This record gives sequence, C-alpha cells and structure tokens, in this order.
Amino acid sequence: MSEEIKKALNEARKIVIKIGSNTLAKADGTQNIEFMISFAEQCARLIKAGKQIVIVSSGAQVAGVSITREWARKKDVHYRQALSSIGQVELMHQWRKAFGMQGIHIGQLLLTKDDFENEHGSLNIRNTLFTLIDEGVVPIINENDSVSYDEIKIGDNDNLSALTAILWSADMLVLFSDIDGVYSDNPKTNPDAKLIEVVHSISDLRSKIKIGETNAFGTGGIETKLQAAEKTTVYGIEMLLTNGAHEKILDKLFDGSAKGTLFLTESSNI
Repeated sequence: MSEEIKKALNEARKIVIKIGSNTLAKADGTQNIEFMISFAEQCARLIKAGKQIVIVSSGAQVAGVSITREWARKKDVHYRQALSSIGQVELMHQWRKAFGMQGIHIGQLLLTKDDFENEHGSLNIRNTLFTLIDEGVVPIINENDSVSYDEIKIGDNDNLSALTAILWSADMLVLFSDIDGVYSDNPKTNPDAKLIEVVHSISDLRSKIKIGETNAFGTGGIETKLQAAEKTTVYGIEMLLTNGAHEKILDKLFDGSAKGTLFLTESSNI
C-alpha cells in the first residue's frame, strides 16, 4: 500500500507538511537540529523536482525550553506564552540555518483563527503564500501562541495545517507525528494494534478505532488528525499521516518505502 502513498505524493504538486512538536524534540526536550537540517535537504530536492512546499511547524515551546530550561516546568499561561515568544525566534533561526544550507530563504507567518475567518485576512494569507512560493521562498507557518487566547485560538497545528492547505488550494497535506499512522488501537500499549493504511470513510474509521489522549509535547492526538482529514478531503485534498521520526522520511515516502495512513478524498471513493 506504500505504492499508493508514493503515487499520491508524486502526483501532488502543492504540498503542505505539518511537523509536530515531538518530531522536533529530542528525548531530553531540546530541539532536534539534525532532523531540521535533514528535512530541509529533502525539501530542497523536492523543490528542484518542481514541488511547492509550505511548512506548518510546531516547536516554539520546545525551542523556548532549549533556551530557558528553568521554565520547562512552569504551567502558568503567561509563562507558556512568553516561552512561545522566546522559542519562536529560536525555532525560525534554526529553520533559517537549515534551509540556508540549501540556498533557500524562508518566510514566517504567525496566524490565529481570526486570520482565516476574516475575508480580508484570509486573502492576505493566500496572497503572501503565493508570492513567497513564486519567489522560491519556503513559507513556515505556526499559530501565534504568544498572543492567542481561547476565542481566537485554533489550538493545534493539525487543524492549522488543514486550514492552510484549503486556503492555498494544496494537492496534499502531510502530517508528521510520532506514530506510523492510524492504528486500530494505541500501538504503544497494544502490540496487536493494526496499521490502517488507507481510509475511504472517516466516519467508518471513527467507529472502528480507539482514540487515545495527547502526549507530553503535542496538543493534538488522533482526534485532531481526524478533524484535519475531515476538513481537507471534502475539498479534494488527500491527507497522509506518517511518522516524522524515521530517517529521511520524505525521501522514503516518495520512493514508497515508508508507511503511513492515506486519507482519500470523497471523489476518490466514487
């Protein structure tokens, strides 16, 4: 079934890739710089092959902890927002360095739910994305966590990446998580859990799987990934959930040697 993933990705030209906090964090909670460098190298190859890439990158708080380790255990919302403010600068610094090694510039967009719900704001996002990509710049998007509050907060980058894919009219959304895809149960606690490689109906899938809780760094979990798939597939955008921790994961997805769960669009199921 990896061949189906390979086919879908190779046919896609406009690809949004969301990278979760766990992919960007080492076991000690600090930034995984090696991943960022390797990922940028893989993206550069895809861009040379004619692909257009937009990145939705979590990891501001992870980056903040890398700088201000004494704040790691602070749970107060003001500290978390301040940590995001510090970390966002470090996160983009490392992305700039990683893509700079490939001779590629990056651009930053920090967004909230209001930006997507406001017609003028959403048009500005779309225009900025098109301009950056036309000029060979890789846009890197994150939620503006340093100022977000409940009323304007999207809350997780799975759904942020889905909204971005829809607004940009992407062909494919790829979510990097810390598991290979959607399983029948939690594979970390149930060794008999089966990977579901292709999803034709999300409503049928919901009735067959157990939805667990979020992990230490992430704000999502399987539920937010299903929500993202529900958003994109209605608009004809296929979604792929895969494990970002595997070495050279993008290369492996494109050559058909990596696993994942591919969510097909409604038109694909007709």
